[in-house]
Amino acid sequence: MLNKLKQVKAALAYKNSQNLGDFAILKSDILGAKVSPQVADKLQNVVGYYPRIDLDKLIEYPEGSFGREYAEHMKRNNLQTLHISPELDDVAQRNVFALRYVITHDIFHVLLNFDTSYAGEIGVLAFAAAQNYSKSLKISFWLAKILYPIIAPRQVKAIVANQRKGGELGREAEFLLGYRFEEHWDEALDKVRKDLGLPQIWLSREYSTVRE
Repeated sequence: MLNKLKQVKAALAYKNSQNLGDFAILKSDILGAKVSPQVADKLQNVVGYYPRIDLDKLIEYPEGSFGREYAEHMKRNNLQTLHISPELDDVAQRNVFALRYVITHDIFHVLLNFDTSYAGEIGVLAFAAAQNYSKSLKISFWLAKILYPIIAPRQVKAIVANQRKGGELGREAEFLLGYRFEEHWDEALDKVRKDLGLPQIWLSREYSTVRE
């Protein structure tokens, strides 16, 4: 219990410092975000892998490139990349799943073409649940299916549609969480999608991309 309290205090300190990447990985670690041995094996390629992402550099990449599309998504939605401080390297090494999911969450939005509305978020959650990343994400998806239609009633139609589409994409695609996306910024987004086993992306931009 004492150790858990220390973890909570550390997480709150990082939250107050505005270092959102550190706060996110500490929060996941505290909540016990864990994966099965099978998923852990698939993550070996990204153990200790968290290169810094420079949005100002990526925005200069050619139009249609993976890096450019990601940077535009982040800037359009006023989002920050989540970086992990060197002093949290032990947490990053211990909980590879928490680290990788935190860092790649917005990358998933771009690859799957889900915006940042509640409908878009549940699409990403449905995808992660279908890929069997962790029990905690499946629980989050289950809760979202109940809560999101209540929170955002105008998005109910899109929420239901994105649940289905996210699940379909998750079952068809390669295991995305272990992929080193950061080494493919200069490639065409369509090529990256194809290489990962993602089908032609289903488009739906009926709702705002701003989180409510």
